[in-house]
Formats: sequence, structure tokens, C-alpha cells
Amino acid sequence: MDLNGLQDRPAASHTTGRDKRGLVLGMLCFVYVLNFLDRQLVSILAKPIQDSLRISDSQLGRITGFYFALFYCFIAIPVGWLADRTNRVKVLSMACGLWSAATAACGMAANYGQLVVARMTVGIGEAGGVPPSYAIISDTYPREQRGTAMGIFNLGPPLGSALGVAFGASLAAAYDWRIPFHVVGAVGVLTAIIVYLVIPEPERGRFDPVPTSAATPTQSFGSAIRAFFGNRVLAVAALASGAANFITYGLSNFATLFLMREKGMTLEDVAIWYALAVGLGMGAGIFVAGRLIDRFAVKNKAAYASIPALSLLLALPFFLGFAMVDRWEIALALLFVPLFLNSFFLPATVTFVQGEVDPGARVISGALLLLVMNLVGLGLGPTFVGMASDYFRPEHGEHALQMAYYALAPMYLVAALLFVWLARLIHKSEIGRADASTLGRQ
Repeated sequence: MDLNGLQDRPAASHTTGRDKRGLVLGMLCFVYVLNFLDRQLVSILAKPIQDSLRISDSQLGRITGFYFALFYCFIAIPVGWLADRTNRVKVLSMACGLWSAATAACGMAANYGQLVVARMTVGIGEAGGVPPSYAIISDTYPREQRGTAMGIFNLGPPLGSALGVAFGASLAAAYDWRIPFHVVGAVGVLTAIIVYLVIPEPERGRFDPVPTSAATPTQSFGSAIRAFFGNRVLAVAALASGAANFITYGLSNFATLFLMREKGMTLEDVAIWYALAVGLGMGAGIFVAGRLIDRFAVKNKAAYASIPALSLLLALPFFLGFAMVDRWEIALALLFVPLFLNSFFLPATVTFVQGEVDPGARVISGALLLLVMNLVGLGLGPTFVGMASDYFRPEHGEHALQMAYYALAPMYLVAALLFVWLARLIHKSEIGRADASTLGRQ
């Protein structure tokens, strides 16, 4: 790859006003919407895809989980290292174009093997989507506004899921399950071109307490990885996020199939009511989490971990109720609470990690966070639920997915405990820094 062709355009961050910042954030959020919409289409259209290509729950779990995550997670690391040294906006634009073209190809799959190849290519493209966006936002907004900015950016998953449900299910019900893949892919390619033309490359480290020259990345690829995983706090933050993401993807990647197969929803019901639940529940949860972080983490950095821990514990009984009740109307009402609370960890962890690392290592650090978060969550969560469903099928028949969700429930406690551990580590780290600062003044 020609690195010279990816070098930064002249930094525009010195003249970036509120309106320009809002445009940048809005464009990045829209790209994330497409990123997540493309990623979730297979899960949303699971029932008609299963009927057409004759695939099992285990195969569905692997294609929406492990196979996708295998490429998405590991390609993100070299892409992140490259973006830290070149133009992050160009990397994002090329990645968006690639995953959008691959999404369109998913609609052309005639069998399971072809769908696997297309989904892996989507994963390769999406590897260059989120980490560069994290870094662009961190160099566009000052530290005291990043929690809210990250919260708005992370509206991408709920909006993408909601639009995917409403748009994908409606088109599939009216025409065919392949049509949504073609339409969304075409929109993504057009968006990639607009991103390249509209978003300016911000100056690295503008809002950080270091000289601009110090923001220039100097770490080698290997040293950047060692620096991240050698930091115990960052490693535990990534692991805790992975456990929380295990729940999120394990639940969401089978939710429409569960509601249709075991609760009696139709595609038309899904397109309206499940879309509203996802959009309002997840969207409100992520936005509220960002606001809470900006309010409480300034006084106590341990809030980056204690807020997600509490949210997961509060969500557990409602998740169990969702899996237990018979009527889809009641199940969806109960599901709304976990949809609201499950994603509190996302803006919290992302904002924490971006604030803890050097400005010149933000993309690679975001990529490493996503590596663990998505390898554990996206790679293993849906795979576990799909395999559990097939395991329980001989004894529990049409209620196999319900039993698989019961098996998923203990992960709420595991993730909450990991965030409690993270909160203690952050607290100890802050005490150590305060003691060192006191000694330095003496």
C-alpha cells in the first residue's frame, strides 16, 4: 500500500467550530449506523435466510459471530496501526466502501459457503471503521465533552439495528431477503465517497496536555501492542467489555429469530415493534450513559467502570423475564430494559481508553480494545447461543433458544464482577498518581 497517498491533509482542527464539529460527528455516526446495519442484517433476516439456504442455528451463530469476528478483530490491529501513521479519514472511507460492496455481495449468495465468504469480507472492511472514528472524535472534541460525543457516536449500533430491523424486515416481507443487502450496500458505497470529500483530518493531540509534536506516533507495531496489554487497567477494561459484549451479541443476534419462532411475532411485527424497542432502548441507554460519564467520571474516574457494573446487575432480572414469558408483547416490554442498560459499558470503556493512551496511539488502542471486545463478545457470544440452542433442541424442541438464553444469563454476573474489578484498579491507579504528584511537589 502506498503510504504517501494516505498522508494527512492539512489539519483543519484549528478552525473547526461547533457547526463543523457537529457535521463531523454526525457523518461519523451515520457511517457507524451503516457499519452496524450491515453487520446485523443477517441476524435480522435470520428466519428467511435459514428457510432459503437451509442453515442451522449453530451455522447461523458462527456466521454472525465467529467467522465474522475472526477477520473483523485481527485485521483491525494492522489497520489501526496504519491509520495512526497516515490519514485516518482516508482509511475510514476505503473501509466503508469495502464493507458496503461486500454487503451487497451477501445478497447474491446461493449457498452457505458463499455467504460465509461475503460475511468475512464485510468483517475485513468493518475492521477499518470504528477505531479511526474513535481517534477522529478524540481529536475533535476536548476531554470534558468526549463522553457525550462518544455517546452520540455510539448511537450507531442502536440506530443501525433499528433501521436494519424496520428497513430489512419490511423489504424482506414485501419482496425478498436479498433486496436489503443490495440497497444498503449501494448506500454505503456512496457514503464512503462523501466521507472522503467532507470530513477533515484533525490535528493529532490538539486537546491533550502534551505538545503537538509529542502526538506524532513513534511506537512500533509490536511495542504498541505490548504497551496496551502491559497496562493492567487497559487489559481488564478490554476483558470486561468483552464479557459485556458477549451478552449483547448473544442476545441481539438471535432476538428476532427467538421472537418469531418462540413468541409468535411476524416480520411485519418485527419491522415495527422490535425496531422501535431497539432504537429507543439502546439509543437512550447509550446517550444516557455518555451523559452520566461526563457528569461523574470528572470527579471519580472509577465511574467509568462502576456505572457499567450497576447497569448489568439491574438488567439481569428483566432479561430472564424476557426469556420466560409466552406473549411477545410482554417479552418485548421486558426486553426494553436490557436494551437500555446492556450498552452502558460501551461509551464508558471507549472514552476511558481513549483518554488513557497517547494521542498518537489512539487508533491502534481502539483497535486493540475492539479486538478483545469483539473476539470475546461478537466471536463467542452468538456462537455460544447457537450451539446451546442446537444442544437443547432434542429435549426442549421449539423452546431450545429459550434454554440457550437461560445459559447466557450467568454472563451478566461475570461481566459485572469484571467491571467491579476494573473500578478498584482505576481507584488504586488514581491514588498512586496522587501520591506521586505529592512527592513530586515536595
